[in-house]
Amino acid sequence: MHRFLLHNGQVREATEKLLSPGQVGLLNGWGVFSTIRVHEGVLFAFERHWARMKRDAELMRVPFPWTANALETELLKLVEANNARNATLRVAVIRNRGGVWEGPGIQRDVDLVAFTTQLKDWGPGVKLGVVPNARHAASRFAGTKVLSWAQNLIFSEEAHEKGLDEVVLLNERDEVSECTSANIFAVKGSEVLTPPLSSGCLPGITRLVLLEEIRVPNLTIREEALRLADLEAADEIFITSTTRDLLPVTAIEGLNIRQGRRVRDILQAEFTKYLESYVQAKAGSVPAKS
Repeated sequence: MHRFLLHNGQVREATEKLLSPGQVGLLNGWGVFSTIRVHEGVLFAFERHWARMKRDAELMRVPFPWTANALETELLKLVEANNARNATLRVAVIRNRGGVWEGPGIQRDVDLVAFTTQLKDWGPGVKLGVVPNARHAASRFAGTKVLSWAQNLIFSEEAHEKGLDEVVLLNERDEVSECTSANIFAVKGSEVLTPPLSSGCLPGITRLVLLEEIRVPNLTIREEALRLADLEAADEIFITSTTRDLLPVTAIEGLNIRQGRRVRDILQAEFTKYLESYVQAKAGSVPAKS
């Protein structure tokens, strides 16, 4: 983590003691968050991140008083303070009130905390494990990005102990849902397939950009329910996330998969073009500082 964090609109030293056990959401994981790519000082696809956080906050009964412009302005103060022009930013909204364990003297309904860190090199590809019954697709809370992230951290830690990088999470119907912090795509001929939201997966921003913004001749990118057999039959597999872009899958535990990456490379190039175009447009719309 970088030197400064953002706490309720103020840039503070990351070593400061700013939070209290009496904030209900702090010890209960009652809140929402998002991880955002900072590229050349611009918060990439910020409108999509804001819209997802607002939706998740409403579902989780977490107050979310910020407009998109107001929240973006606050977060950019942190980017400037840390000189984090090319970095990863995490923003969390913590619910403070509710229940018998609400602490005395709580002044705010929610706390907003954000921090940045350097970009991570994820290497040339990932090796995946498989976890059955790891997503409950029928849950009303499926696909929400909430602070209670311990299950994902456990799955990830167990994968690392086995020499793997990530895991494929299956739902109660034995369908492929997602990874702990990434969506998954399978290429079959000219079709690029990813599990639908009904699988219980999180609506990742990179996933959404691929589905809604990227157009490549002779390639169709769409949602389709997938099983492990579909991954084994795929020409190539890759995962997507804000921090990874499009990362090839080189192995899946228990499966014999192909390791192609031709389509992934094409889509990565198009995604990079979209990112650069977005950043240029966004930077051009922000008045220069005097």
